[in-house]
Amino acid sequence: MAKVKVKTHSGAKKRFKVTKNGKVKYQHTNKRHRLTQKAHKRKRIARNMGVASSANAPVIRELVPYK
Repeated sequence: MAKVKVKTHSGAKKRFKVTKNGKVKYQHTNKRHRLTQKAHKRKRIARNMGVASSANAPVIRELVPYK
């Protein structure tokens, strides 16, 4: 019997990417508006990509099965 295709979660596909090794990357929040009142350190840390924790990564991979 053929494998059933799974629908990709539209919100998750915009927010997460799966790396070659299977880790889940995401962009930090708080970099869109009202940047003048935020600390430079806070903005600098938010610039880098984040990696999802090992507890949350399997759930995210289910939401984004073909990425």
